[in-house]
Amino acid sequence: MHDTIFFEGEGKPAVFVASQEFRDAAQAQADALGMPGVARVFVTHPIQDRTDAEMVALADDACDAIIAALTSETTAGGAPAAPRRAREQGRSP
Repeated sequence: MHDTIFFEGEGKPAVFVASQEFRDAAQAQADALGMPGVARVFVTHPIQDRTDAEMVALADDACDAIIAALTSETTAGGAPAAPRRAREQGRSP
């Protein structure tokens, strides 16, 4: 979460990805770090005992949601996403 918020603050699109088990913890961290609406995608839990093929399938399943979060004009909480902020600040994402 720290890296995601750092890059968003730099005007670079970022999305936090974790398993569903960490949904509440991710929200608590986002709140504590001052960006409660930071983009995030959650995958099924657990992941530690999955095979390589299962991990590839999990990533494939999450890919569209991750791309959508990275290219959206707003974050999950409705705040401007990094690409818009970067344009407004005269920086390219």
